[in-house]
Order: sequence, then structure tokens, then C-alpha cells
Amino acid sequence: MEYFYTLLVSSKLVNDVWAGYLSFGIVVLLLTASCVIAYIIAKKVVLGLGKYYIKNNKLKWDDTLVERKVLDRLILYIPAIIVFNAAPIFGEGEFLVQRLAVTYALVATIFVVDAVLNAINDLYNTYAKNSKAKPIKGFIQVLKIVFGIIIFIVLIANLIGQSPVIILSSLGALTAIYSLIFKDAILGFVAGIQLSANDMVRIGDWIEMGKYGADGYVTDITLTTVKVQNWDKTITTIPTYALISDSFKNWRGMFETGGRRIKRSVFIDMTSIRFLTKEDIERLKKIHYLKDYIEAKEKEIEEYNKKHNINPEIKVNGRHLTNIGTFRAYITNYLKNHPQLNPTLLQIVRQLDPGPNGLPLEIYCFTADTRWVVYEGVQSDIFDHILAVASEFDLRIFQNPSGNDLRELAGGAVFRER
Repeated sequence: MEYFYTLLVSSKLVNDVWAGYLSFGIVVLLLTASCVIAYIIAKKVVLGLGKYYIKNNKLKWDDTLVERKVLDRLILYIPAIIVFNAAPIFGEGEFLVQRLAVTYALVATIFVVDAVLNAINDLYNTYAKNSKAKPIKGFIQVLKIVFGIIIFIVLIANLIGQSPVIILSSLGALTAIYSLIFKDAILGFVAGIQLSANDMVRIGDWIEMGKYGADGYVTDITLTTVKVQNWDKTITTIPTYALISDSFKNWRGMFETGGRRIKRSVFIDMTSIRFLTKEDIERLKKIHYLKDYIEAKEKEIEEYNKKHNINPEIKVNGRHLTNIGTFRAYITNYLKNHPQLNPTLLQIVRQLDPGPNGLPLEIYCFTADTRWVVYEGVQSDIFDHILAVASEFDLRIFQNPSGNDLRELAGGAVFRER
């Protein structure tokens, strides 16, 4: 800078004051041009060659560094290095220029660390086998916050020329304010640790949380929020700590077990329940799923009645086959032989308490495929069949009278009067 100052003064084009200003401006312009040229060369040449090598080698992990622009962020240090080393040309302003260069480098460090941590998260999600079970995005965000606070403290200390320890010691009085500002982050961090340690929720889990209107798949778990894509494709955002403080349902166990539960009842009109006649028994023996059952049951009933000297001609005495019991046995065998049900999980057909809508016959079983569309198809096919075959056992499915039933009843009454 003194060179330009001397040159301007000796030329007598300007006075001493303007010579100082102009020489300072010329140095700043030259230094700025040097930084810009060095940055462009580094970005176009050095960075270009580096990216070309990374994209054409056999390694895959370094591609993530390019995608997250880690290398682009590293060349941000070039202007800081140039300015820091050129600071002596400013004379008495050397120390101030160096502080500004360090400040710029600290700010650049925030961007570099942010890109590196994002790359680490991507690499973990790509190569770690348990990345969905134990996502680290929340921890990455905590590291970003902590590192940002540290850089901010060091930056302030650099600008005011004080030790970072002094600034840290003065922050104790502001702890309550920091706790209030970072309340969600702190709660989310603690919740994230508990969710991960207890394996409560993973990315890809289907969860239900009625309080927040969430019913769908978890798509993202961050420091403060959990995103759930509902079945209608809407997105519900839940505070991470809410998964610890409130209850929610996770359907992961269903998928891991390999069976989706069917639990539905058919209501039987109780006036259609009766004992089977010999003709009914012979007819029902022809049904594949009932032949062995009826033969075994006939033998059991016959032995019981003989043992207790019971006259079977009177239906009230002894034991007899009923249409509802035989129907239940048929459904049980039908479910056991159904190819789309999981035979390793519980299957049961049971009667519930009778009510005003008839006798509930509940079917409880699990499909072998947990996909929703397949599950609904299997469930519908089963009940289509059950509703259709009920008449073969002289059983009526209960339903409340409809308008058409009332019209037919009224029409019959009018016809009888005529």
C-alpha cells in the first residue's frame, strides 16, 4: 500500500489525504480481484478435476461428498487464506484485517461442517443395515446446533479480542433464556435418544396417533419433528417428544409377524337355529370340509347317548348335531385350508353374547399377506363365501328390515284382505 501511496504523492495528482484513500482502495481492489481469480481457478480447474476423478473411480462413498457439495464448501477457505497472508500490507490495520479473515473462515467452517454432517447422514442411510431402525438425523442436527453455538462464541471472541472462556463463563446467567429458546430442541434430543434406545419407531413404520390425526407411514425423524404420510397422502407433523409423552400405536409388529388380523362377526338369526335331521346329516356329509367332522361327531354322540341310556328320538334328551354348530365347524375347517391365511397364527370361530341383532359368530384369523389391498380382498372373499353358504345349513343372516321388506309385508296384508 505504501508503494501506491508514494506513487500517487510523487505524481502530484492528489494530495496526501486522497493519496492515502486511493492507495487503500487500490490495494483492496487488487486483493479482491486476487481472491476472486483464485476462487474461480480453484472451482473450475482444481474442483473440476477432483469431481471428475471421484465420479470415474470405483468408490461410491465419495460421490456423496460431491452431492452434498463438501468440496465446494472447502474452497471457501481460499479467500480467507489469501487475505490473512496479505494483511501485513495494510500496516497498522494488519491485526483488524486478520480478524476479519478469521471471522470469514469461521463462517465458512459452519457451511463446511454442515455439508460434512449431511454427507455422513447420507452415507449412514445408504450403507448402514439398521439405518431405518436407528436413524441419526436427530443426532446430526444436535451436532449442528452445538457446533454452531461454539463457532458463534469463538467468532464473537475473535471480534472483540477476548478469550472464548470468558464469554462462556458469562453465559451461565443466560442459561434459563437458552433453555426457553432451545426447549423444543432439548426435548427432541432427549426424546430421540429414548426412541432410538427403545426402538420405539423407525422410518417406514406405520403408526397411529389420533391426538395429532396421524395414521400412516413415518417418512422422516428429525430433532424436533416426526413426519407421517397419511393414507390420503397428507403429511402430519408430530413433535418428537410427543411420541414419548403420549401413546401411539405402531403396526411394525404386524408386518414382522407376517399376518394381518381379521376380526369380524356374522349375525345369525336365532329363529333359524335348530337340530339337524338325518336327511340334513347325510346331505352335509357330502361337503368336503364336513365329512370327517360329522362322522367323528356322530360316533361321539352315539357313544355318549348309549352310555347314559338316552333315547335319541326325543331331541331334548342327550346330545345332537345342530346347524349352527356344524356351520361353525365348517367355517373352522374352511379357514384352516384357506391358502391365503397364515396357519401359524391363531384361528378361531366363536359365538359371542346374543343380542338384539341375533347371535354373533366371530371369525378371528390372520392373512398371510400384510398388504392392505390384498388383506381387504382376502377378507371380502372369506365373508362372501360364508354369507353365501349359510343357507346350506338353513341359517338366516340377520339384518334389520329395509323399506322393501316393509313394502312386501304391507302388500301381502292387502292381498289377504282382498
